[in-house]
Amino acid sequence: MKNVVAVVLGGGQGSRLMPLTKYRSKPAVPLAGKYRLIDIPLSNCINSEIRRIYVLTQFLSVSLHRHIRGTYRFDNFSEGFVEILAAQQTMAEGTDWYQGTADAVRKNLRYLTQLDIEQIVILSGDQLYRMDYARMLKTHRQSKADITIAAKPVHGHEAHGLGVMSVDNSGQVNGFVEKPQTEEQLNSVRMDPQWIDEHGIASEGRGFLASMGIYVFNRKVLAEALEETEHQDFGREVFPTAINSRKVQVHLFDGYWEDIGTIASFYEANLKLASPHAPFHLATTSSPIYSRPRFLPPTRIDNATIKNSYIADGCIIEPGARIEHSVIGLRCRIGRDVTIRNSVIMGADYCQPPGHSEDSAPVWPRIGIGEGALIDRAIVDKNCRIGEGAQVVNTQNLENAEVSSFCMIRDGILVVEKDALLPPGWHV
Repeated sequence: MKNVVAVVLGGGQGSRLMPLTKYRSKPAVPLAGKYRLIDIPLSNCINSEIRRIYVLTQFLSVSLHRHIRGTYRFDNFSEGFVEILAAQQTMAEGTDWYQGTADAVRKNLRYLTQLDIEQIVILSGDQLYRMDYARMLKTHRQSKADITIAAKPVHGHEAHGLGVMSVDNSGQVNGFVEKPQTEEQLNSVRMDPQWIDEHGIASEGRGFLASMGIYVFNRKVLAEALEETEHQDFGREVFPTAINSRKVQVHLFDGYWEDIGTIASFYEANLKLASPHAPFHLATTSSPIYSRPRFLPPTRIDNATIKNSYIADGCIIEPGARIEHSVIGLRCRIGRDVTIRNSVIMGADYCQPPGHSEDSAPVWPRIGIGEGALIDRAIVDKNCRIGEGAQVVNTQNLENAEVSSFCMIRDGILVVEKDALLPPGWHV
């Protein structure tokens, strides 16, 4: 693994995750109460013994940089690092803003093509999964491939929203269709489920191989693929073009994998984590998910009812509160008789002293959720002040709407943006 580097793509503007990405980049979006999305690929790298990692960033990256600096530090003898490569202007022509995933890597090739590097692992910063990249690298090396791509078997009805590929008997990719919509397109990349069964994964009727957006490139191949073209995106341009001129091998994967690209996918992934039969477990001894140590006190719960929920550190939950199937983030203060159902509450960046704001002036409502408030099927971002009796509920069952300057409905989910103040009795 000393000859391998990983590149985590920090993502673009993240417009489909607005307003969660109004003040932060996609990989910096909080996950499961105490993590951030960037923790997933970085933890996978560390657990796979990949210790040389670059993170390419551009949009609203301050909080992401702060999180990475405060979390991922290797000792002086491991030669490991997590280094941030932000978009920058140099003397070379065209080295300014990244124009896509491939363009971002192209503008940083000089860091990735050093002589001691043999393979480059390309990863996304906004997916939820657990993978041992060492196994994928083994597939890559044993097959003597130029490029290897991770693929997950899916059913036909799932294939419409994904990039789908076909392979020959040896596992070499020979076809690719981005988001096939017609039966003809589906048939062109349909696989025999028996082939999947024979390669160690139970197909269970799944006859399509979906790209996970995870790649392994040989150093020279990556340099040539980017320097000889003007391709801007790996999934739509670099990978499909390479199929015709390079040996592209598939690596099968059948664990939990979710692309956190929309408000709906973010919401559903968080609540699945909090369910009793979660498809993805954060707590494992062999492959833990790492995050920044915050040294917060334990959460205090006083005569409250909590079911099927995650409660992060540093919270205060007062008597009569009822929390069901929800995720409660760091430093949450939940008042008396508050009801929270099917919601993601991100918590706060700091602890506010009782009765005072950060400038020592009295303030009300304070950061947290006031007495008697109801929150149902909602996402409440960090540092929000929700007054007594507020009703954070999409009562009109709207799919998409602008409720106010600080609150909107996306995919049927009510989203309260960061630092919002909802007065007592507020409702949609």
